Amino acid sequence: MITQESNQTAITPTRVQDYPEWFQQVIKHADMAENSPVRGCMVIKPWGYGIWENMQRDLDARIKATGHQNAYFPLFIPLSFLEKEATHVEGFAKECAVVTHHRLELKDGRLIPSGELEEPLVVRPTSETIIGESFSRWVESYRDLPLLINQWANVVRWEMRPRIFLRTSEFLWQEGHTVHSNAEEAIEETLKMLHVYRDFIENVLAIPIILGEKSPGERFPGAVSTYCLEAMMQDRKALQAGTSHYLGQNFAKASNIKFNNKEGVTEYGYTTSWGVTTRLIGAMIMCHGDDDGLRLPPRVAPQQIVIIPVIPKPEMEVEVLAYAEKIAEKLRSSSFHGKLLSVLVDKRDRRGGEKNWEWIKKGVPLRIEVGPRDMESSSMMVARRDMPHKQKVKVGLHEITDEALKSLESIQNGLYQMAKEHLNAHLRSDITTFDQLVKFFTPKSQDKPEIHGGFVLAKWCGDEKTEEMLSEHKISIRCLPLEQSGTQGICVLTGRPATLDAVFAKSY
Repeated sequence: MITQESNQTAITPTRVQDYPEWFQQVIKHADMAENSPVRGCMVIKPWGYGIWENMQRDLDARIKATGHQNAYFPLFIPLSFLEKEATHVEGFAKECAVVTHHRLELKDGRLIPSGELEEPLVVRPTSETIIGESFSRWVESYRDLPLLINQWANVVRWEMRPRIFLRTSEFLWQEGHTVHSNAEEAIEETLKMLHVYRDFIENVLAIPIILGEKSPGERFPGAVSTYCLEAMMQDRKALQAGTSHYLGQNFAKASNIKFNNKEGVTEYGYTTSWGVTTRLIGAMIMCHGDDDGLRLPPRVAPQQIVIIPVIPKPEMEVEVLAYAEKIAEKLRSSSFHGKLLSVLVDKRDRRGGEKNWEWIKKGVPLRIEVGPRDMESSSMMVARRDMPHKQKVKVGLHEITDEALKSLESIQNGLYQMAKEHLNAHLRSDITTFDQLVKFFTPKSQDKPEIHGGFVLAKWCGDEKTEEMLSEHKISIRCLPLEQSGTQGICVLTGRPATLDAVFAKSY
């Protein structure tokens, strides 16, 4: 998907020149977010938050459709709660922010923390332990199960190398937590939510993904099994788009979640947890953006259509704006995928070219330009964000609704198809040795960003100790695809006989 840049682009550097910096510049020019005064945290601005709100609404409806209810749990978790599950606390220990005092006192002109807490409080890195405490009181009988809860919240994981929408110390997410009476039902729940995520990510965000199970080295701390969705970005690195965990009875035992079964015997529940975050916004930027900025799938765009009035003379303003509003109202009465079209008339006192480029960089799917001549001919000029910015078509007033709906559907499908072709083009299945694997992920020259890397589908023997071989090369096993071939082969890491298919990649 990354091609040699044209002579003039809205974003510099281009993807070819410096992909990480291009990503930051797209966020800046689309006015989505900015760094906050607190290192590692971000301010999500209205355009970026509008995208998150649309994601949240759509996904929330899907979660509720599967029988889950929303609730809210405390931001602060007693340290002793985390200590109950040793593997879990070890996995998150280095990322925890800890509250040790409960007030400030003025001393020598400075505010000094005082009032030390009897027990330190951890700022929520994830909520299994604090939610487990509530579940231990809510569950008594098999009749209370399954217990299906979701929460929308923020979490804090202290990040040493922050990057907006990819790795920030504080980020937004949803986290589902459930309790079941048996392992089979809990595993079914884990996989069900994985497929809910897949449907959302592919059909709303237009990002193709690979479903799989994490290797032991990549598994969620304390989980029995972790399932994931892996997406390929335009620089051919992997990004984990979401996870769903089968926790077995590990957290139930730590939190004392017990129930009386149908035979009257007390046993521990079987729990799951699953979540996606604002990282999905970063995935969408890196999957669909180009050298002119953001390109938004219509199903998640805060504004699907922007109408830009062209007013050559002040005395024409009232009439042109009225015509623009007439078009907007006509479009707003139509639905796209079950929701009324979102249409904005840009009435700001700015030059038409300036407004046009602003909406290009923000990734609005359709731009409509109207002026006195268009008004006289009952027409307008329509530009698609997935086409060159100078390419516009003339559309009549009576045709605009059908044309807009058709174009939005075409853009949605086209972005997915382009990303799918990129994934397929950089998925290798012919690499069979460790030397070949390392070479594939190693650039020939640091000064020349020639195409290298991608996803490698190869055999793995399943020995978790072999994962250490990959760390020094910054490669990891992204997942063991759910669809396994079942064929016999040779482990790409050790040369031993192997049957497991694994996806290897560098990742964010």
